Amino acid sequence: MKVSIASDHAGFEMKQKLIAYLEGKSIEVVDCGPDSDDRCDYPDYAAKGCAPVVSGEVDYGILVCGTGIGMAIAACKIDGIRAANCNNTTWASLCREHNNANVITLSARYVTEEENQAILNTFFATEFGGGRHTGRVEKIMALQ
Repeated sequence: MKVSIASDHAGFEMKQKLIAYLEGKSIEVVDCGPDSDDRCDYPDYAAKGCAPVVSGEVDYGILVCGTGIGMAIAACKIDGIRAANCNNTTWASLCREHNNANVITLSARYVTEEENQAILNTFFATEFGGGRHTGRVEKIMALQ
């Protein structure tokens, strides 16, 4: 599996920890920045983190900011992206099973590192359910 990851300044430290965790699980990671915790704007890094997903270079994208909310809003503006802000494993499972999410956004301030690891494990392990959900996802994509 290959994933992209990006953050803003609030998510930088969590991004670095998640990169180490993912690489320890033999997941290839494309770090889309930033390179420090200097102030930056999350829409810029949402775009950078989603570009490899849209191009097909990676299987999934991970975006991290203080809450995950801003990154999710920005990412969903990008054609081809279905981003979900997940603060627990149930949401991570449902966004994959029901919505075929290809980007997950995480909170660096309100969710622990261990919880974010569990959320990612669930996200990656859950397959899209297809069936009755397929038409709904097609309708979502037609909105773009």
